[in-house]
Amino acid sequence: MKNFNYGIGHLTIGISLDIAAGRVKGVTNEEARSRIQTSWKEVEKIVHARLPVYGINTGFGPLCDTRISEKDTSLLQSNILKSHSVGVGKPIPQEIAKLMLITKVQALAQGYSGIALPTLERIIWHIDNNVIPLVPEKGSVGASGDLAPLSHLFLPLIGLGFVNVGEEKYPAAEILKQHDLQPLVLGPKEGLALINGTQFILAFAIKAVERLNNALNVADLIGAMSLEGLMGSSRPFDGRLHAIRPYKGTKLVAKRLATLLQGSAIGSSHVDCDRVQDPYSLRCMPQVHGASRNAWLHLKELTEIELNSVTDNPVIFNADDTISGGNFHGQPLALPLDYATVAAAELGNIADRRCYLMSEGRYGLPKLLTDDAGLNSGLMIPQYTTAALVTENKTFCFPASADSVPTSLGQEDHVSMGSISGRKLHMVLDNLEYIQAIELMYASQALEFRRPLQSTPVIEELHQLVRQHVPFIKEDRIFAEDINALHQLIISGELEAMANQSAQKHNINITADDEFGIY
Repeated sequence: MKNFNYGIGHLTIGISLDIAAGRVKGVTNEEARSRIQTSWKEVEKIVHARLPVYGINTGFGPLCDTRISEKDTSLLQSNILKSHSVGVGKPIPQEIAKLMLITKVQALAQGYSGIALPTLERIIWHIDNNVIPLVPEKGSVGASGDLAPLSHLFLPLIGLGFVNVGEEKYPAAEILKQHDLQPLVLGPKEGLALINGTQFILAFAIKAVERLNNALNVADLIGAMSLEGLMGSSRPFDGRLHAIRPYKGTKLVAKRLATLLQGSAIGSSHVDCDRVQDPYSLRCMPQVHGASRNAWLHLKELTEIELNSVTDNPVIFNADDTISGGNFHGQPLALPLDYATVAAAELGNIADRRCYLMSEGRYGLPKLLTDDAGLNSGLMIPQYTTAALVTENKTFCFPASADSVPTSLGQEDHVSMGSISGRKLHMVLDNLEYIQAIELMYASQALEFRRPLQSTPVIEELHQLVRQHVPFIKEDRIFAEDINALHQLIISGELEAMANQSAQKHNINITADDEFGIY
């Protein structure tokens, strides 16, 4: 197994996900440990010299002018974990909580936070042993860091709160006892270093980058299948057209679609037809899918910067040089998360339009994609579901980052609400993945009405994969079961993996440049 050196190595989205999945092991090497211990010693100097430094020997937030005695500096740090654990709602997914732990270690191990090495090693123990703290989903305003969720995340360090081991929930104290571990006594600055930071927002961003990347790739694949089912033209994907309006995302989508459709017997069968142009949901896939890819690129770039940043407060350069700033503010991620939310919603919006097109009975397709409409409703109602999900997604598109509610008696008078931005993006992705499953059902049905004509090898193999799970629709049945089966194909990555394998087998390239990857 490969190792990643926390605090020293450059952490990417892919590596973060690999550590969370157990494919890579995160460690601290000698250089990182030296930095961590040096920073901790600088905090000790501050305490002994009685230099007034925020959060070390002062109160927090509006209590920053209240001095704390040397003997109470440790109690101050455990108190902050307890008092700030005010999250409500359902626990976040374990993978997200684990990503919070991983990204926190990366930030602390850079040696600007004054954390003690044993504290960092205990966090790594939680990661390595999959003892994942329970973190409520709501309560962060994304400004002085994700205070509430990070407080819950680190309660187990002091023997409080709850953890998941597998699918079971336990009191943290019980699990520590099973492993002969004692709760930690936090030193000066440690509690504040643990809960100041953007790791809740960041963990949601990491997972969103992965999920949206899959959705973008799937959008092109299903869009190509829909176009073939509707006997649309591939001419709008000509590279020359996009070279004169050269957005990165647009050029990539056009290239992928052109490659996927090249040599199609369905396409060549209607080259001389009298259709002048296709509806926008077919013709403008490069522009619409491509714009969403541009938004994804922006989110990926800023997420990777945040992955390798120090986001707590104050930052310790040395005992005589500390800065109480605002690196914990979530605005740099809140804005691109809101942008990506709109981008994901738009993928669903255009997919719904293609579903509607395929149900209209145009271009030689039977109405509602069934030969016996009347007795059978056929694919009438699944588009109701896409319409409902598209509309629900629109309600999630109001940018949380456009709002700010002052907190902490006005000390924290502008907040990012980025935690809400991150959560909303995942709600939109949840809906999008179902919309794409429904479009896949429509596209696969439409393709069969073009027989005996065949599409390209990749599209035909994708169609065969669908038919292994969902048979051709001859008469009405419980379509929810089909939707769920296709949804699983999409979220598991199996659909995209099949496309890539097929493309490689047939010596065509539908992969993107490294810039569009997550490593």
